[in-house]
Formats: sequence, structure tokens, C-alpha cells
Amino acid sequence: MSKRMTTTIPTEMTFFARFEHDILSSKKTITIRDESERYYVPGTTVKVSTLEEGREFCNLEIVSVEPILFDELTQYHADQENMTLPVLKDVIQDIYPGITQLYVVSYKLVA
Repeated sequence: MSKRMTTTIPTEMTFFARFEHDILSSKKTITIRDESERYYVPGTTVKVSTLEEGREFCNLEIVSVEPILFDELTQYHADQENMTLPVLKDVIQDIYPGITQLYVVSYKLVA
């Protein structure tokens, strides 16, 4: 008898408060997360709050979730994050030290 693993579809997402303005102005349209946050489902809507305070500030529709290696990140990804590539790589290494496998979660602001 095999044990089937089920994963709950996430309904919430958190961001550092410093990203709130870029998200609300649609300057930031992706987030790059580790394996634990790869379960977002395209077409679903998530409530978004600040990591520090838990204050909700918008809803986002998940557009896609795609695996990517850290070394494959390009200026294109940095543009979608509204930062330079060196800054993006530094931010990722600060949050996920030494990580190689990541997931690009694309989203759009829900009015």
C-alpha cells in the first residue's frame, strides 16, 4: 500500500514590507522562492501580507510557477523584480544562503 502525499494549495503569500510599493504599482511581477513555496497554483488568488507585521495589503493571481537554477537568473528576472541582477542575487543569497534550486512565481495584481 503506497502512501499518497497531498499538498494543500496555498491561499496566502508574504513579502517583506519593503516590496509592498513595487507590488502595488505592478513594478514587481514575480517572486523567487525556495522549494517549500513551489506549490502555488496558476489561476488561483492569494491574499498577500507583510512578513514583518502580517498586515494584508492586496490579492495576487498566480500566473505561473517555474523551476529555475540560481545560476540561470538573468537581467530579465531582475527587471521583473524591479532591481538589478547583482542586487537580486544578493537578496536571494541573504534569504536562502547557498541555494541552487529556486522557483519563479509569476503573478498579477487583482483589482
